[in-house]
Amino acid sequence: MRFVVIGAGAIGGVVGGRLFEHGHEVVLVARGAHHDAIRDRGLTIQCPTGEVTLAVPVVDRVGHLELGAGDILLLAVKSQDTAGAVADLDPIAPPGLPVVSLQNGLENERVLLRHFDPVYGVCVMFPATHVEPGVVQANSTPVEGLLDLGRYPAGGAGPDDLTAETISAAFRSAGFVSEVRPDIVRWKAAKLLLNLANAVDAVCGLEGAGGELFVRAQEEGRRCLAAAGIDHVSEEQDAERRGDLIQLRRIDGQRRVGSSGRQSLARQAGAIETDYLNGEIVLQGRLHGVPTPVNALLQRLANQCARERRPPASMTPGEVLGLLPPA
Repeated sequence: MRFVVIGAGAIGGVVGGRLFEHGHEVVLVARGAHHDAIRDRGLTIQCPTGEVTLAVPVVDRVGHLELGAGDILLLAVKSQDTAGAVADLDPIAPPGLPVVSLQNGLENERVLLRHFDPVYGVCVMFPATHVEPGVVQANSTPVEGLLDLGRYPAGGAGPDDLTAETISAAFRSAGFVSEVRPDIVRWKAAKLLLNLANAVDAVCGLEGAGGELFVRAQEEGRRCLAAAGIDHVSEEQDAERRGDLIQLRRIDGQRRVGSSGRQSLARQAGAIETDYLNGEIVLQGRLHGVPTPVNALLQRLANQCARERRPPASMTPGEVLGLLPPA
């Protein structure tokens, strides 16, 4: 069994690196300077208790892979890059290649299922960071990440489908917490509501991510998911699952840079995942007649910041609230 990790950034880099460190066969797909640094110096994983550098095999494009029986593909690119990854994979993927979405939002599995079967979704509860080529950070202890998964759309591993349990067991062997869940979409929907803070953090910083903007974005999100008939686990269930496992700690005395959206702005990536987070709420609102002024504004501002390569937290929460139409 070989894990092929497409997108070796924060999540893909730590997951792929830890799997490799614990004896699994792994190959990473990374781009540009990040690929070059891993190829030349290895992948460095930093965590609150130290760091390790691993000579993980890496290629710079999907077309350099030879996929076959026994491969399991872990897709960890941002949602805006999923369609491009699918286009690269389609010509070389063997029938029956298991594809696992280590991604936020609710759209990726739908895109993947048009091309691949089986497809598995993962609810990623995993504070990680990537802002420097060749280096990724796992910012939580005592557990670096929770990676519950299930088959999409039906979920779970039946008596003739042991792939989900095989993947989950591999995650556990690498130090992560993981369970197979038949209702994985309900957990991912709950995570989506939390991820609405990513755009707030990117545009306004941590001050905004815990304030009125986030509260109002979540309220819109709950109304839209309810109108769309998309069920999600409760905040209490989500908090119970996390327990005290995920605890942010400083690395070399430094706090985590912030959410994945903030990291995209910090790297000046030119794009941000907001269309598939706040934008998912905007989409459901427009489909089902629910107003979403806060999420629509955050989506527009986050995309504008990414296009113009503005630094994170370039606006105050008050400035953003002032742009909202009167209630």
